[in-house]
Amino acid sequence: MKRLIALFVISFLVITPNTQAAPKKIVVNTLKLLTTIGLPTEVSGVVISGKNFVVFGTQNSLAYAKAVDSNGNELWKLQLDQSQASMASAAVVDSAGDIWIAGVTPVAAAVSATPSPVINPDNAVMPPITFIGDLKTLTIWKVSSTGTLAATYTSPASNVILPTSITLNGSGLAIVGSMAGEKLNAGFIIFMNSSGLFSKTLQIGLASTTIESVTRNTDKTFTLVGSSGETIAGRKLAGLIDGVIIKVSKSLRITSVVRSSISKGKRIWNTTTPSLLLGGEVVVRNKSEVAVTKFSSRYVPTWTHRFPGAGPAFTTGSTQLLFLSNGAIRELVWNPKTPTALLITFNSKGVISAADSAPVGQRLLVGSLESKDLGPVVVTSSADLVSIFVRNTR
Repeated sequence: MKRLIALFVISFLVITPNTQAAPKKIVVNTLKLLTTIGLPTEVSGVVISGKNFVVFGTQNSLAYAKAVDSNGNELWKLQLDQSQASMASAAVVDSAGDIWIAGVTPVAAAVSATPSPVINPDNAVMPPITFIGDLKTLTIWKVSSTGTLAATYTSPASNVILPTSITLNGSGLAIVGSMAGEKLNAGFIIFMNSSGLFSKTLQIGLASTTIESVTRNTDKTFTLVGSSGETIAGRKLAGLIDGVIIKVSKSLRITSVVRSSISKGKRIWNTTTPSLLLGGEVVVRNKSEVAVTKFSSRYVPTWTHRFPGAGPAFTTGSTQLLFLSNGAIRELVWNPKTPTALLITFNSKGVISAADSAPVGQRLLVGSLESKDLGPVVVTSSADLVSIFVRNTR
Protein backbone atom coordinates (compact mmCIF):
# COMPACT_ATOMS: atom_id res chain seq x y z
CA MET A 1 0.00 0.00 0.00
CA LYS A 2 2.79 2.45 0.91
CA ARG A 3 4.47 1.58 -2.36
CA LEU A 4 1.27 2.35 -4.28
CA ILE A 5 0.94 5.72 -2.53
CA ALA A 6 4.59 6.54 -3.29
CA LEU A 7 4.10 5.75 -6.98
CA PHE A 8 0.98 7.93 -7.03
CA VAL A 9 2.85 10.88 -5.48
CA ILE A 10 5.74 10.52 -7.93
CA SER A 11 3.39 10.40 -10.91
CA PHE A 12 1.55 13.51 -9.61
CA LEU A 13 4.82 15.43 -9.36
CA VAL A 14 5.77 14.42 -12.89
CA ILE A 15 2.53 15.50 -14.55
CA THR A 16 1.84 18.64 -12.46
CA PRO A 17 3.15 21.80 -14.23
CA ASN A 18 5.67 23.91 -12.36
CA THR A 19 3.72 26.96 -11.27
CA GLN A 20 6.98 28.63 -10.16
CA ALA A 21 8.55 28.57 -13.63
CA ALA A 22 10.22 31.79 -14.76
CA PRO A 23 7.94 34.03 -16.85
CA LYS A 24 8.54 34.12 -20.56
CA LYS A 25 10.88 36.89 -21.64
CA ILE A 26 9.46 39.76 -23.68
CA VAL A 27 10.70 40.23 -27.24
CA VAL A 28 11.86 43.76 -28.04
CA ASN A 29 10.14 45.18 -31.11
CA THR A 30 11.77 47.59 -33.55
CA LEU A 31 10.41 51.10 -33.77
CA LYS A 32 9.38 52.41 -37.19
CA LEU A 33 10.89 55.58 -38.66
CA LEU A 34 8.14 58.14 -39.20
CA THR A 35 10.17 61.11 -40.48
CA THR A 36 13.31 63.18 -39.99
CA ILE A 37 12.96 66.75 -38.73
CA GLY A 38 16.31 68.54 -38.76
CA LEU A 39 19.94 68.73 -37.72
CA PRO A 40 21.04 67.77 -34.20
CA THR A 41 22.54 71.22 -33.63
CA GLU A 42 19.23 72.91 -34.51
CA VAL A 43 16.57 70.87 -32.70
CA SER A 44 15.93 71.38 -28.98
CA GLY A 45 12.67 69.47 -28.75
CA VAL A 46 9.32 68.43 -30.18
CA VAL A 47 5.73 68.81 -28.97
CA ILE A 48 2.45 67.63 -30.48
CA SER A 49 -0.27 70.06 -31.58
CA GLY A 50 -3.32 68.29 -32.95
CA LYS A 51 -2.07 65.73 -35.46
CA ASN A 52 1.14 67.63 -36.20
CA PHE A 53 4.61 67.82 -34.67
CA VAL A 54 5.98 71.22 -33.69
CA VAL A 55 9.77 71.33 -33.72
CA PHE A 56 11.59 74.12 -31.90
CA GLY A 57 15.22 75.08 -31.41
CA THR A 58 17.91 77.42 -32.65
CA GLN A 59 18.93 77.83 -36.29
CA ASN A 60 21.64 80.25 -37.41
CA SER A 61 21.79 81.57 -33.82
CA LEU A 62 18.06 82.45 -33.83
CA ALA A 63 15.12 80.77 -32.12
CA TYR A 64 12.63 79.15 -34.47
CA ALA A 65 9.65 76.81 -34.60
CA LYS A 66 8.14 74.77 -37.40
CA ALA A 67 5.32 72.29 -37.85
CA VAL A 68 5.50 69.04 -39.82
CA ASP A 69 2.88 66.40 -40.43
CA SER A 70 3.33 62.66 -39.94
CA ASN A 71 4.79 62.38 -43.46
CA GLY A 72 7.46 64.98 -42.72
CA ASN A 73 5.85 67.70 -44.84
CA GLU A 74 6.63 71.17 -43.49
CA LEU A 75 3.41 73.06 -42.80
CA TRP A 76 4.87 76.31 -41.55
CA LYS A 77 8.11 77.76 -40.19
CA LEU A 78 8.58 80.80 -38.00
CA GLN A 79 11.55 82.82 -36.77
CA LEU A 80 10.59 83.65 -33.21
CA ASP A 81 12.91 86.56 -32.52
CA GLN A 82 14.53 89.40 -34.48
CA SER A 83 17.51 90.04 -32.20
CA GLN A 84 21.10 89.12 -32.99
CA ALA A 85 20.88 85.82 -31.10
CA SER A 86 18.24 83.81 -29.29
CA MET A 87 17.50 80.27 -28.16
CA ALA A 88 14.31 78.22 -27.80
CA SER A 89 14.69 75.39 -25.30
CA ALA A 90 11.31 74.24 -23.88
CA ALA A 91 7.69 74.16 -25.02
CA VAL A 92 4.18 73.07 -24.10
CA VAL A 93 0.85 72.95 -25.94
CA ASP A 94 -2.44 74.20 -24.50
CA SER A 95 -5.91 72.75 -24.99
CA ALA A 96 -6.54 75.01 -28.01
CA GLY A 97 -3.45 73.70 -29.79
CA ASP A 98 -1.44 76.90 -29.29
CA ILE A 99 2.26 76.43 -28.55
CA TRP A 100 4.02 78.21 -25.69
CA ILE A 101 7.78 78.24 -26.21
CA ALA A 102 10.32 79.30 -23.59
CA GLY A 103 13.77 80.56 -24.46
CA VAL A 104 16.25 83.37 -23.97
CA THR A 105 17.10 86.58 -25.79
CA PRO A 106 19.80 89.21 -25.22
CA VAL A 107 19.68 92.00 -22.72
CA ALA A 108 19.42 95.47 -24.18
CA ALA A 109 22.70 96.42 -25.80
CA ALA A 110 24.87 98.86 -23.89
CA VAL A 111 26.65 101.59 -25.83
CA SER A 112 30.38 101.82 -25.22
CA ALA A 113 31.70 105.34 -24.60
CA THR A 114 34.98 104.57 -26.37
CA PRO A 115 34.37 101.89 -28.97
CA SER A 116 37.37 99.86 -30.06
CA PRO A 117 38.63 100.54 -33.58
CA VAL A 118 37.53 98.00 -36.17
CA ILE A 119 39.36 97.26 -39.43
CA ASN A 120 36.68 97.54 -42.11
CA PRO A 121 38.22 98.63 -45.45
CA ASP A 122 34.98 98.01 -47.40
CA ASN A 123 32.84 100.11 -45.02
CA ALA A 124 30.48 97.12 -44.68
CA VAL A 125 27.67 97.27 -42.16
CA MET A 126 28.87 95.22 -39.20
CA PRO A 127 26.13 93.46 -37.23
CA PRO A 128 26.49 93.61 -33.44
CA ILE A 129 27.97 90.54 -31.81
CA THR A 130 25.97 88.75 -29.16
CA PHE A 131 27.67 86.36 -26.74
CA ILE A 132 26.10 83.59 -24.68
CA GLY A 133 26.73 85.76 -21.64
CA ASP A 134 24.27 88.31 -23.02
CA LEU A 135 21.33 85.86 -23.05
CA LYS A 136 19.76 86.99 -19.80
CA THR A 137 16.17 87.68 -20.80
CA LEU A 138 13.61 84.92 -20.29
CA THR A 139 11.31 85.04 -23.30
CA ILE A 140 7.97 83.32 -23.87
CA TRP A 141 6.58 83.10 -27.39
CA LYS A 142 2.94 82.17 -27.99
CA VAL A 143 2.47 80.60 -31.42
CA SER A 144 -0.89 79.59 -32.89
CA SER A 145 -1.42 76.12 -34.29
CA THR A 146 -1.28 77.67 -37.78
CA GLY A 147 2.16 79.23 -37.23
CA THR A 148 1.30 82.83 -36.31
CA LEU A 149 3.33 84.54 -33.60
CA ALA A 150 0.50 85.70 -31.35
CA ALA A 151 2.46 87.26 -28.49
CA THR A 152 5.89 87.67 -26.93
CA TYR A 153 6.54 88.14 -23.20
CA THR A 154 9.89 88.92 -21.57
CA SER A 155 11.39 88.96 -18.10
CA PRO A 156 14.97 90.28 -17.78
CA ALA A 157 17.30 88.46 -15.39
CA SER A 158 20.63 89.42 -13.87
CA ASN A 159 22.33 86.16 -14.89
CA VAL A 160 22.52 83.86 -17.87
CA ILE A 161 19.50 81.55 -17.82
CA LEU A 162 18.31 78.47 -19.69
CA PRO A 163 14.69 77.28 -19.44
CA THR A 164 14.49 73.48 -19.32
CA SER A 165 10.79 72.71 -18.76
CA ILE A 166 7.41 74.41 -18.79
CA THR A 167 3.94 73.51 -17.53
CA LEU A 168 0.60 75.29 -17.81
CA ASN A 169 -3.00 75.46 -16.75
CA GLY A 170 -5.76 78.05 -17.04
CA SER A 171 -4.02 80.49 -14.69
CA GLY A 172 -0.70 80.63 -16.52
CA LEU A 173 2.72 79.08 -17.04
CA ALA A 174 5.42 77.83 -14.69
CA ILE A 175 8.91 77.80 -16.15
CA VAL A 176 11.96 76.13 -14.59
CA GLY A 177 15.58 75.95 -15.62
CA SER A 178 19.14 76.86 -14.71
CA MET A 179 20.90 80.14 -14.08
CA ALA A 180 24.64 80.73 -14.13
CA GLY A 181 27.06 83.47 -13.16
CA GLU A 182 30.63 83.91 -12.01
CA LYS A 183 29.98 82.03 -8.76
CA LEU A 184 26.46 80.87 -9.48
CA ASN A 185 25.07 77.56 -10.71
CA ALA A 186 21.48 77.31 -9.52
CA GLY A 187 17.99 76.31 -10.54
CA PHE A 188 14.97 78.56 -10.76
CA ILE A 189 11.20 78.66 -11.11
CA ILE A 190 9.13 81.61 -12.27
CA PHE A 191 5.40 81.97 -12.94
CA MET A 192 3.70 83.96 -15.71
CA ASN A 193 -0.04 84.55 -15.38
CA SER A 194 -2.57 84.54 -18.19
CA SER A 195 -2.12 88.32 -18.61
CA GLY A 196 1.60 87.92 -19.30
CA LEU A 197 2.79 89.25 -15.94
CA PHE A 198 5.77 87.50 -14.35
CA SER A 199 6.25 86.69 -10.67
CA LYS A 200 9.51 87.12 -8.85
CA THR A 201 12.03 84.38 -9.60
CA LEU A 202 12.60 81.73 -6.94
CA GLN A 203 16.27 80.75 -7.01
CA ILE A 204 16.98 77.18 -5.90
CA GLY A 205 20.50 76.51 -4.64
CA LEU A 206 23.59 78.59 -5.17
CA ALA A 207 26.60 76.76 -6.58
CA SER A 208 25.65 73.20 -7.54
CA THR A 209 21.95 72.77 -8.36
CA THR A 210 20.07 72.12 -11.60
CA ILE A 211 16.33 71.86 -12.22
CA GLU A 212 15.44 69.68 -15.19
CA SER A 213 11.66 69.22 -15.18
CA VAL A 214 8.45 70.53 -13.62
CA THR A 215 4.86 69.38 -13.30
CA ARG A 216 1.81 70.93 -11.67
CA ASN A 217 0.13 68.96 -8.88
CA THR A 218 -3.61 68.65 -8.38
CA ASP A 219 -3.42 70.97 -5.33
CA LYS A 220 -1.93 73.73 -7.54
CA THR A 221 1.57 73.24 -6.14
CA PHE A 222 4.55 72.29 -8.30
CA THR A 223 6.93 69.33 -8.32
CA LEU A 224 10.43 70.15 -9.54
CA VAL A 225 13.13 67.54 -10.15
CA GLY A 226 16.85 67.75 -10.86
CA SER A 227 20.10 67.37 -8.96
CA SER A 228 22.07 69.16 -6.28
CA GLY A 229 25.46 69.02 -4.64
CA GLU A 230 24.58 71.42 -1.83
CA THR A 231 22.09 71.96 1.00
CA ILE A 232 18.58 72.84 -0.19
CA ALA A 233 16.02 74.20 2.29
CA GLY A 234 17.93 72.64 5.18
CA ARG A 235 18.27 69.20 3.56
CA LYS A 236 21.98 68.40 3.39
CA LEU A 237 23.92 66.61 0.68
CA ALA A 238 24.11 62.83 1.18
CA GLY A 239 26.09 61.57 -1.84
CA LEU A 240 28.42 63.29 -4.27
CA ILE A 241 25.44 64.65 -6.18
CA ASP A 242 21.86 63.91 -5.07
CA GLY A 243 18.74 63.66 -7.14
CA VAL A 244 16.23 66.13 -5.71
CA ILE A 245 12.43 66.30 -5.69
CA ILE A 246 11.29 69.74 -4.60
CA LYS A 247 7.73 70.76 -3.81
CA VAL A 248 6.99 74.44 -4.37
CA SER A 249 3.80 76.18 -3.28
CA LYS A 250 1.64 78.22 -5.65
CA SER A 251 3.17 81.31 -4.01
CA LEU A 252 6.61 79.95 -5.05
CA ARG A 253 7.98 78.86 -1.70
CA ILE A 254 9.81 75.57 -1.12
CA THR A 255 7.71 73.39 1.16
CA SER A 256 9.60 70.06 1.00
CA VAL A 257 12.76 68.50 -0.41
CA VAL A 258 13.31 64.78 -0.97
CA ARG A 259 16.89 63.75 -1.75
CA SER A 260 17.72 60.50 -3.58
CA SER A 261 21.29 59.67 -2.72
CA ILE A 262 23.83 56.96 -3.17
CA SER A 263 27.07 56.70 -1.21
CA LYS A 264 30.02 58.02 -3.19
CA GLY A 265 27.82 58.32 -6.27
CA LYS A 266 25.78 60.70 -8.37
CA ARG A 267 22.00 60.77 -8.77
CA ILE A 268 20.07 62.97 -11.21
CA TRP A 269 16.35 63.12 -11.86
CA ASN A 270 15.89 64.12 -15.52
CA THR A 271 12.12 64.11 -15.94
CA THR A 272 8.82 63.92 -14.12
CA THR A 273 5.23 63.57 -15.32
CA PRO A 274 1.89 64.66 -13.79
CA SER A 275 1.53 61.10 -12.44
CA LEU A 276 4.96 61.47 -10.74
CA LEU A 277 6.79 58.88 -12.83
CA LEU A 278 10.41 59.99 -12.55
CA GLY A 279 13.35 58.98 -14.71
CA GLY A 280 17.00 59.64 -13.95
CA GLU A 281 20.64 58.61 -13.84
CA VAL A 282 22.67 56.71 -11.27
CA VAL A 283 26.48 56.77 -11.53
CA VAL A 284 28.79 55.03 -9.07
CA ARG A 285 32.45 54.92 -9.99
CA ASN A 286 32.46 53.50 -13.53
CA LYS A 287 29.00 51.94 -13.35
CA SER A 288 26.15 53.79 -15.03
CA GLU A 289 22.47 52.92 -14.64
CA VAL A 290 19.11 54.46 -15.39
CA ALA A 291 16.44 54.57 -12.68
CA VAL A 292 12.66 54.86 -13.02
CA THR A 293 10.43 55.31 -9.97
CA LYS A 294 6.71 55.82 -9.55
CA PHE A 295 5.99 58.06 -6.56
CA SER A 296 2.83 58.75 -4.62
CA SER A 297 1.58 62.31 -4.11
CA ARG A 298 3.62 62.36 -0.89
CA TYR A 299 6.76 61.34 -2.77
CA VAL A 300 6.77 57.80 -1.38
CA PRO A 301 8.09 55.26 -3.93
CA THR A 302 5.40 52.88 -5.22
CA TRP A 303 7.71 50.84 -7.45
CA THR A 304 11.15 51.29 -8.94
CA HIS A 305 13.60 49.74 -11.44
CA ARG A 306 17.22 50.18 -12.40
CA PHE A 307 18.62 49.21 -15.79
CA PRO A 308 22.14 49.30 -17.24
CA GLY A 309 22.30 52.36 -19.42
CA ALA A 310 22.92 56.07 -19.68
CA GLY A 311 20.77 59.15 -19.33
CA PRO A 312 19.00 61.33 -19.84
CA ALA A 313 15.98 59.21 -18.99
CA PHE A 314 12.62 60.41 -20.31
CA THR A 315 9.31 59.36 -18.75
CA THR A 316 5.87 59.70 -20.33
CA GLY A 317 2.50 59.37 -18.61
CA SER A 318 2.56 56.74 -15.89
CA THR A 319 3.92 53.82 -17.89
CA GLN A 320 6.84 54.64 -20.20
CA LEU A 321 10.60 55.11 -19.92
CA LEU A 322 13.05 55.99 -22.71
CA PHE A 323 16.82 55.71 -22.25
CA LEU A 324 20.02 54.50 -23.89
CA SER A 325 20.37 50.85 -22.93
CA ASN A 326 23.83 49.27 -22.85
CA GLY A 327 23.27 45.91 -21.16
CA ALA A 328 21.04 42.89 -20.71
CA ILE A 329 17.66 43.27 -18.97
CA ARG A 330 16.35 40.17 -17.17
CA GLU A 331 12.75 40.49 -18.33
CA LEU A 332 13.63 41.05 -22.01
CA VAL A 333 15.20 39.18 -24.90
CA TRP A 334 17.76 41.92 -25.06
CA ASN A 335 21.54 42.41 -24.82
CA PRO A 336 22.71 45.29 -27.05
CA LYS A 337 26.30 45.42 -28.23
CA THR A 338 26.23 49.22 -28.45
CA PRO A 339 24.11 51.80 -26.56
CA THR A 340 20.65 51.67 -28.11
CA ALA A 341 17.53 53.77 -27.53
CA LEU A 342 15.02 51.61 -25.68
CA LEU A 343 11.40 52.41 -24.80
CA ILE A 344 10.04 50.28 -21.93
CA THR A 345 6.33 50.16 -21.08
CA PHE A 346 5.14 49.13 -17.59
CA ASN A 347 1.74 48.16 -16.24
CA SER A 348 0.17 49.92 -13.26
CA LYS A 349 2.14 47.72 -10.84
CA GLY A 350 5.49 48.47 -12.43
CA VAL A 351 5.84 45.17 -14.29
CA ILE A 352 7.34 45.42 -17.78
CA SER A 353 4.67 44.76 -20.40
CA ALA A 354 6.41 45.77 -23.65
CA ALA A 355 9.65 47.11 -25.08
CA ASP A 356 10.63 48.81 -28.34
CA SER A 357 14.02 49.90 -29.66
CA ALA A 358 15.28 52.42 -32.19
CA PRO A 359 17.86 51.37 -34.79
CA VAL A 360 21.54 51.31 -33.88
CA GLY A 361 23.13 54.68 -34.60
CA GLN A 362 20.55 56.79 -32.78
CA ARG A 363 23.09 57.88 -30.22
CA LEU A 364 21.30 60.78 -28.51
CA LEU A 365 17.81 61.14 -27.05
CA VAL A 366 15.70 64.23 -27.66
CA GLY A 367 12.46 63.19 -25.96
CA SER A 368 9.44 60.93 -25.73
CA LEU A 369 5.80 61.86 -26.34
CA GLU A 370 2.34 60.35 -26.46
CA SER A 371 0.15 60.90 -29.52
CA LYS A 372 -3.60 60.16 -29.58
CA ASP A 373 -3.27 58.97 -33.16
CA LEU A 374 0.16 57.32 -33.19
CA GLY A 375 0.68 56.12 -29.63
CA PRO A 376 4.17 56.38 -28.12
CA VAL A 377 6.52 58.70 -30.03
CA VAL A 378 10.31 58.59 -29.66
CA VAL A 379 12.60 61.41 -30.83
CA THR A 380 16.28 60.56 -31.23
CA SER A 381 19.36 61.88 -32.97
CA SER A 382 22.08 60.26 -35.03
CA ALA A 383 25.26 62.11 -35.94
CA ASP A 384 23.46 63.71 -38.88
CA LEU A 385 19.71 63.91 -38.33
CA VAL A 386 16.99 64.08 -35.69
CA SER A 387 14.33 61.44 -36.30
CA ILE A 388 10.84 60.61 -35.06
CA PHE A 389 9.97 56.95 -34.45
CA VAL A 390 6.66 55.26 -33.63
CA ARG A 391 5.62 51.72 -32.79
CA ASN A 392 5.56 49.30 -35.68
CA THR A 393 1.94 48.10 -35.75
CA ARG A 394 2.27 45.77 -38.75
